[in-house]
Amino acid sequence: MTAHRTVPVPEGLDGLRLDAAISRLFGLSRTAAAQIVTGGGASLDGRPAAKSDRVSAGETLDVELPSPEQAPSAPVEVVEGLHVLYEDDDVLVVDKPVGVAAHPSPGWEGPTVIGGLAAAGHRVSTSGAEERQGVVHRLDVGTSGVMVVAKSEHAYTVLKDAFRQRTVDKRYHGLVQGHPDPMTGTVDAPIDRHPTSAYKFAVVAGGRDSVTHYETIEAFRHATLLDIHLETGRTHQIRVHMAALKHPCVGDVTYGADPTLSKKLGLERQWLHAVRLGFAHPSDGRWVEFASPYAPDLQRALDRIADMS
Repeated sequence: MTAHRTVPVPEGLDGLRLDAAISRLFGLSRTAAAQIVTGGGASLDGRPAAKSDRVSAGETLDVELPSPEQAPSAPVEVVEGLHVLYEDDDVLVVDKPVGVAAHPSPGWEGPTVIGGLAAAGHRVSTSGAEERQGVVHRLDVGTSGVMVVAKSEHAYTVLKDAFRQRTVDKRYHGLVQGHPDPMTGTVDAPIDRHPTSAYKFAVVAGGRDSVTHYETIEAFRHATLLDIHLETGRTHQIRVHMAALKHPCVGDVTYGADPTLSKKLGLERQWLHAVRLGFAHPSDGRWVEFASPYAPDLQRALDRIADMS
């Protein structure tokens, strides 16, 4: 048995091969999608199509899908601590816990935001690479806080452009070792892959432009709590820039933090939290902002560092 579906090709899939487009639209494997097309189960604007044909946004796709009872069930990935802060037809705003990746990637076998949302029945955009559909920005596995995911193809396009144009307000709080001088400043230093470590990044001449602004919130005896504003969004940007200042995030032993202090504070990751995210809503342009309270392990560590002062 099959189920007939007729849908317009969304903008986010423009230019893809037909089998890839069907795979993303309906959550099928690429092999299953190709079998549908080669079996004559798909057409574009009423004309027969081959799996290698490229789809265009706005075309009408007719496809015969396996009936739900015949389709294999997707694995359920329950992600503890993943909370939805806001949802409408275009966006999902979540509070990401530590230990959760934004999306699947080679070598990562732990929980993901995308997997957790799917398990909870939330729809996300089909735009983007197959393993990161709907993801318009990421937080490190070891960084907690607020994150937005696109639900509609329109939202994906608008939000990706907003991040590229640097019109999104991304605010973090970071507890760093020592006391930065000056107390308020900007780090403008290019970042690229670390020259000798495959899993790290570094300030590298000729790397991608990277700009981080910081302002002191409170200074303690052994550390300083900073409000951090990103202009760019490079992988590990805050961690790399703070390490370059010789003031790594507390707990971030990968980038030179004192492991003894981390142990005293009970930290098993960097003290870094995405506290606020603001952007123009993709549907009507109104400015919206969302906030996330400190994760429990970060609050405990902050209380302990205050007691040590």
